Amino acid sequence: MRHPLHPALVHFPIACWSLAVVSDFASPWVGEAAWRWSAILLAIGCTMALAAMMAGLMELSRIPDGPALRDTYWHMGIMLTAFILFTARLLTGLDQLQALAPGWLALLLDATGFIALAIGGWLGGRLVYGHGIGR
Repeated sequence: MRHPLHPALVHFPIACWSLAVVSDFASPWVGEAAWRWSAILLAIGCTMALAAMMAGLMELSRIPDGPALRDTYWHMGIMLTAFILFTARLLTGLDQLQALAPGWLALLLDATGFIALAIGGWLGGRLVYGHGIGR
């Protein structure tokens, strides 16, 4: 499995979602520009996550049975959770396609989404560096 597509695509949602979280939490000090950028970053991140998930599913058959496959399923489940949380954050933060200032629900979705993203990303790294997947 030389040069798989999935690892190349995951950088976009990771970066976009992380920057969206920073923007939302900085918005009380930065103002409207921060949460408007957050909405754009969330939309790009969710779109690119769909592409990354499709690529990952196409490469799933190449994962050997055993611990690597178990970690893969954990990675998939946790990253799907992150996707759902960030998509919910995006959708609850829009009113007729206009971004809204983040409230407590938005910040809660941001925080839990970021935790899921970090855990899922760690598992993805474990697949590559621990199990040698895609190397």
